[in-house]
Amino acid sequence: METRTGFLITQIKQLQGRVFQRLLTESGVEEFNGPQGRILYVLWQEDGVPIARLVQQTGLAKSTLTAMLARMESASLITRCPGENDGRQVIIKLTPRARGLRQKYDQVSQQMNSLFYDGMTQEDAYTLDALLDRILANLQKLL
Repeated sequence: METRTGFLITQIKQLQGRVFQRLLTESGVEEFNGPQGRILYVLWQEDGVPIARLVQQTGLAKSTLTAMLARMESASLITRCPGENDGRQVIIKLTPRARGLRQKYDQVSQQMNSLFYDGMTQEDAYTLDALLDRILANLQKLL
């Protein structure tokens, strides 16, 4: 079965990133950019996670993530701490400054969701989410 799904997902991802960045800027969020927001989102769900989990949860390459974490640390958004059981492991934790930015991020995310689902019924949105969940699960089985 040949479809345009992969092409469409790539286009959506590229456009989503640009639109999200524009919404952040319009909302006065200057403390972080869109990709850094993905990292913060993961940490807002569970603070104090190893870099390997951030790679898995954000889909960012480890080298890309490492560079972004350095910039975020310089901006006082995260701290790096040694793991409790393994000193070689690096744990990423939010700073109080980053915790205080969650409300702004949530507002921009709500705007983005409204754009994603504009013109769709609730049933359409649930169907789309279920299909995307299935695609994600299919791909995760391969890792």
